[in-house]
Amino acid sequence: MKILIQNGRVMDPASGRDEIADVAIAAGRVIAIGNVAPDFHANRTLDASGCVVAPGLVDLAVRLREPGQEHAGMLESEMAAAVAGGVTSLVCPPDTDPVLDEPGLVDMLKFRAEKLHLARVFPLGALTRGLQGEVLTEMAELTESGCIGFGQAEVPIVNVQVLQRALQYAATFGYTVWLRPQDFWLGKGVAASGPLATRLGLAGIPAAAETIALHTLFELMRSAKGGGAGARVHLCRLSSAAGLALVRQAKAEGLPVTCDVSVHNLHLTDVDIGYYDSRLRLQPPVRQQRDRDALRAGLADGTIDALVSDHNPVDSDAKTLPFAEAEPGATAVELLLGLACTWAQQEGLGLMQALGVLTVGPQAVLGASLGTLQASAGRIAVGGVADLCIFNPDSGWTVRPEALRSQGKHTPFGGHELPVRVHATLVGGQLAYQAETERAATA
Repeated sequence: MKILIQNGRVMDPASGRDEIADVAIAAGRVIAIGNVAPDFHANRTLDASGCVVAPGLVDLAVRLREPGQEHAGMLESEMAAAVAGGVTSLVCPPDTDPVLDEPGLVDMLKFRAEKLHLARVFPLGALTRGLQGEVLTEMAELTESGCIGFGQAEVPIVNVQVLQRALQYAATFGYTVWLRPQDFWLGKGVAASGPLATRLGLAGIPAAAETIALHTLFELMRSAKGGGAGARVHLCRLSSAAGLALVRQAKAEGLPVTCDVSVHNLHLTDVDIGYYDSRLRLQPPVRQQRDRDALRAGLADGTIDALVSDHNPVDSDAKTLPFAEAEPGATAVELLLGLACTWAQQEGLGLMQALGVLTVGPQAVLGASLGTLQASAGRIAVGGVADLCIFNPDSGWTVRPEALRSQGKHTPFGGHELPVRVHATLVGGQLAYQAETERAATA
């Protein structure tokens, strides 16, 4: 299939390119930007007038709910939601059922995902067997099966010695460890500690749950670095101003650490819980305004490397319960681009910076684990794989949960106005998604 994208505004944060240009695609790769050869004959032409042609988005936190939790989401529905949001590459945490701690399970997931010809799936392997925090998994075998790193999802490792050995083993073989910093004992609440949680009678999770875990982790990293190169660690979904300050200090020291923040913690605060709104039952919890403001500033100044959807679809039976009993999670992958652009507009930042935290930022986090895609994921380059997102920067829309493609319909952003709309998504030079209006126009 040869595709010609005409008259679009090509924006690539990796190179700084920002120009009106045609993009020619053949054999799944970008073969020209701007100077398209006269003898290039496209099988399909897409008119991108008034639209931005950007690299496909890279989302570092998307639960596909398969295997084991198909009642909440199917691989087909969640990957269809991803490409509808412009996401062409996504990282899947290991807390499926069964847990991704065996090569066969990883092989099955990747095989099923590849057959759909939608977004690219990069699975995280479990750091410990069954996520029990006791015995390390066979990381080498899981890597051979396609795991790009190892994590514990939402399950902290209580035994610090096990965590130390995991970091040592990962450092030896160059693996990245993905951890959400939260102390096991202090993190047992359901909402951020503060006046609102107290007034509602909800068990609180203090910011110290995050900072204590970070202190422990950074001390282990410092001790390892003293004897040579330590393990590379990616911190998932920071939630507090105090935690961000510790990460900023660790980066200044030169510790090999990256981090991300979710769209929920970037936009919402605990006040939004209102009268026990279970759509705000999230992990990590949304905190006070000072925390949200610090996270927004940290994303803007580059301390936070990437913005993630933290997509975690939950079925109605598990969500329409009293707040403390409701299953944490929300649908968000289709909203990622719009929420990133909303943040940029509110902070007085440009569209290029909004795209950067969704493309070149997460691509840098993944690094060499992308393999042959490292040179082209999260960017537009001649010769690179044609993973592209075409969106209208001036076409706002209202979030209607029932219209989302995800099987999970619960989101705290229902009714919100988002400033941009995805028109088409290409993965490997194939049209993986096209909006209804666009399909009608090209029919």
